[in-house]
Amino acid sequence: MKKSLLLLLAMALVACGKSEPTATPSASGPTETVESLVANPERLKALRQQCKTGRAKLGDELCNRVAEATNRRFLGDGKTPYTPPKEQPKF
Repeated sequence: MKKSLLLLLAMALVACGKSEPTATPSASGPTETVESLVANPERLKALRQQCKTGRAKLGDELCNRVAEATNRRFLGDGKTPYTPPKEQPKF
C-alpha cells in the first residue's frame, strides 16, 4: 500500500512539472517577442490597435505580450533608481 501511494505521489509530481512552451503561429505572422515589440514601436502601435478591435482574432497570448511591451516602453527597464529632488517642492 505504501509503495503504491509513493508511486502515485511521484507520478503526480512528474505530471505537475514545467512543460515546454508551445509556439503557436498567430495571425500576425511570426511569433512576436516582448523584446522585439519594445524595439519596434510602429509594430507595437499597430498591434495595440488590432488588440483593441479584434482580440479574439489575434489571441490572448499575443495581446498579453503587446501589453507587456507597452508597459516596458512606458515604465522603462526598472533599473533606473529613483532620485528625489534636492529641494522640497513648494505647494
